[in-house]
Amino acid sequence: MKVLKVDHIGIAVKSIDQAQKLYREILGLPDHGRETVAEQKVITAFFPVGDTEVELLESTAADGPVAKFIEKKGEGVHHIAFRVENIDAALEELKAQGVQLIDQTPRQGAGGARIAFLHPKATGGVLVELCERKDA
Repeated sequence: MKVLKVDHIGIAVKSIDQAQKLYREILGLPDHGRETVAEQKVITAFFPVGDTEVELLESTAADGPVAKFIEKKGEGVHHIAFRVENIDAALEELKAQGVQLIDQTPRQGAGGARIAFLHPKATGGVLVELCERKDA
């Protein structure tokens, strides 16, 4: 598996409107707009920082994964995403090594990315996302 870089850090928030004040107004980061990812029941907003991004995640449903995360742990860092060269090959390699996966096959993520999550039980309690983008 070839990891190219940290693609983004996902932060679970109750309100993107409230949270973006820190990132856009106080830190002065550009806002690349919002996107709804219906399959994951979230609205996302990306803020580029150098060669990576901060992704704010707001749940669109009380039973969504981000809403459940906030209910259990409060707002804060939700996941770290690593950009990989080939997500299909990466998942096959991880399966062969016995790594516990949440996603057995890639799914569609924000910004046209193909994504898959590794189970936190296999990663020291950290939710890890693999991300493949066409502009890699």
